[in-house]
Amino acid sequence: MTDQRVLPRALVVLLCTAGAVVTLAGIKEIDSIVGPTLLALVLVLAVSPVRTRLHKHGAPGWVLVAVPLVIVLLVLLGMVAILTVAIAQTAVLVPTYDKQFNQLVHEAQQLAARLGIGTQQINEAISSFYPGKIIAFAQEVLSGLVGAFSSFVLIVVLLLAMCLDAQAFSRILAMGAAHRPLLVNALHHFSREVRRYLLVSTGFGLICSVLDVAALWILDVPLPLLWGVLALITNYVPNIGFVLGLLPPALLGLLSGGLETMIFVIIAYILINFVVQSLIQPKYLGDAVGLSTTLTFISLILWTFLLGPLGALLAIPLSLLARALLIDSDPDGEWAAALISGNVPEDEQPAVGQDQEKPSDQRDQEKPSDKQDQGKPSDKDGRGSPPP
Repeated sequence: MTDQRVLPRALVVLLCTAGAVVTLAGIKEIDSIVGPTLLALVLVLAVSPVRTRLHKHGAPGWVLVAVPLVIVLLVLLGMVAILTVAIAQTAVLVPTYDKQFNQLVHEAQQLAARLGIGTQQINEAISSFYPGKIIAFAQEVLSGLVGAFSSFVLIVVLLLAMCLDAQAFSRILAMGAAHRPLLVNALHHFSREVRRYLLVSTGFGLICSVLDVAALWILDVPLPLLWGVLALITNYVPNIGFVLGLLPPALLGLLSGGLETMIFVIIAYILINFVVQSLIQPKYLGDAVGLSTTLTFISLILWTFLLGPLGALLAIPLSLLARALLIDSDPDGEWAAALISGNVPEDEQPAVGQDQEKPSDQRDQEKPSDKQDQGKPSDKDGRGSPPP
């Protein structure tokens, strides 16, 4: 009889935590490689339906690789161009509003004097919000996003390699379904839900962007089209993406039209994003994310810390990948999946032969039949034969 020793649960938790810390520290050290690789993976998954449809129509192999690759490259080039234009336009436009900003400072000092606040205090507070500093911060954020896509050669090579291996990888997964069904199903579920998340987020992001552009044009805020495209990009950043897309037009609204214009810009953005993203979008997105609100925010902080601005854009897909590999592929991971999704699982069906654990309605259905059988005469005495 073998002596099986089970490690204490506390020790298992500590070992798993230590392993997670070491893994995350390694990702942080090689973020310049991990970030572009994960971006390429998400983009290849996003355009995989195009490759599947071309394959069904009998397209040659080089078309199956070239068409998805061209689509992805156009998307990347478009994002880099938009972010670069945003940096250049804000750097040129904001210094032209120095006069308006000085007027706002004078009005703020008068208001502070009426409220009994010292002039020195208000000057210190206003100096911290000087447009140059705010724009410098915005340029750092945008420059970080541009820097995330600066490894263009590496991303292109990775995209080409993944597009070439996509068909072979699909066949390998199909062959491995018999040996690792949970893992294969988890990966299929991950790719399907990532495509659904990107499709729905892009669609509703376009709706929000068009409405934002219309609102900014009505309010006469400079560069409304640029800020609408920026709102589309920041729409992929969970929780705080709306705020990142709001800051530049709100600041320009303050400088160009005063406090009233800035307030209207904020109200318009809040109404548009609340109605579209909070009321309409969840009905179409459903449970594609599979993450609770708290875990979504934590994943945003974690991936941004590990991969920078690129991690903020890919926070949801990367969290879905981690869930597929660590939880959905585990036969005992149903409870953990319910915990991170925030959805209460339905009651499991009892095992066969465990009558004491059957639901009460099943026991109630069985009892009348038992009583009916007891009331019938047995077949042994010949009186239990059915009528002709």
